[in-house]
Amino acid sequence: MKRPAAPSERRLRTAFISDVHLGTKHCHAAELADFLNNLRCRQLYLVGDIVDLWWMVEGRTQWNDAHARVIEALHALHARGTAIVYVPGNHDRPLRRVCGLMLPGMRVRRRAVHVTADGRRLLVTHGDDYDNVTQFGGLQERLGDWLYYRILTCNRLLNRARRRAGLRYWSLSEFVKRRSGAAERYIERFVQAGLDDVARRRLDGIVCGHIHRAGLIQRDGLIYANDGDWVESLTVLTEDMDGTLRLLGHRGEVQAELPPRLRLTMVELPQELAA
Repeated sequence: MKRPAAPSERRLRTAFISDVHLGTKHCHAAELADFLNNLRCRQLYLVGDIVDLWWMVEGRTQWNDAHARVIEALHALHARGTAIVYVPGNHDRPLRRVCGLMLPGMRVRRRAVHVTADGRRLLVTHGDDYDNVTQFGGLQERLGDWLYYRILTCNRLLNRARRRAGLRYWSLSEFVKRRSGAAERYIERFVQAGLDDVARRRLDGIVCGHIHRAGLIQRDGLIYANDGDWVESLTVLTEDMDGTLRLLGHRGEVQAELPPRLRLTMVELPQELAA
């Protein structure tokens, strides 16, 4: 797909970012800091797992200059007038205790409903609420977690070598997951759980993260938008001023796009219908 103007070259209405996992060795903080420094938007949703408090509690925190640059970039966005809404996830769950309050530079919400420029109402939630529907549980789940983190380590080492060779980022973990039938079935259950939730709420779609699989689709008239992560996919969901939704890579390349909802006005209607 064609590459749009870089985020710094146009002002977006909204951006959605999740699953940064700041404080872990697998976080691509440098790439995110560069993206945020070029971002211009009216509103930014942080859709959970921004800071990985799990790793901090376990004493495995890895924090370097790139991680600090992400925090500085968020402060700079707020200083430029961007409204920031933080919807905590399972890895930053303690922040849910202050939902409804204003932290310096941001509002914290358990979940939110975002109204797009063309009037579509989207539930914004991290997505861990659907774990009871999607998880395998037991030994199979623990084995999957162990294997996942081993793959992430290989992914980090591989891309370190690719950078030295002048090659672009490539996700080994995403490549492996797309060839796993169990992973694909899990993701499909997650997608359907989110769509079922917004159907019950009589909303137009969902924006979430959690599963580290970016996606932007429309199914049965409902929108499923997963903004991805900054561990594997390095993606962000954006909304243009007209309501167009785009899934972008960290260099601004379009990975998926949904046009705004068609709005017919009396001027646009044929004369015989407008009469």
